[in-house]
Amino acid sequence: MEFDEFFRATWPRLFRTACAVAGDAASAEDALQAAYARAFASWRRVSTADHPEAYVRRIVVNEILGTRRRAWWKRERPTGDVPATAVPSSEAAYVERDRLWRAVLELPPRQRAVVVLRYYEDLSEEEIADTLGCSRGTVKSQASAALTKLREHAGLTLDSSGGDNA
Repeated sequence: MEFDEFFRATWPRLFRTACAVAGDAASAEDALQAAYARAFASWRRVSTADHPEAYVRRIVVNEILGTRRRAWWKRERPTGDVPATAVPSSEAAYVERDRLWRAVLELPPRQRAVVVLRYYEDLSEEEIADTLGCSRGTVKSQASAALTKLREHAGLTLDSSGGDNA
């Protein structure tokens, strides 16, 4: 018997068994995937066993039980229940980042270029001066003016390095 024929013939029964042992479909599928991968890797030995399905069933059950013994199983477990506590949304960070970028877009073009090159591209003052064709002093004054405008803009708060606190 070829492996693909064996797989198609045994999957439904082994899946039911795995679900019953694991207690949920996701863990059963994970265990079956690992078991069939192991069986495929040693197919010559599995196919010549007296009962290949029993051989793979044992691999499946051992996989489920071994997974439950591992430390991570004690920490996370698939469940159909929604946790009672809400997971904090990252929406506020996106909104704040969007507000910051909108404020940057309102800056005069040279100040905007300095802010983008310094804080987004992480270029040095010298590199920015070379890029813009101006002196380092101009870069410093444009950056200072831009940061002042950004701090005043709609309650945006920036740390001392110019990054946002969001």
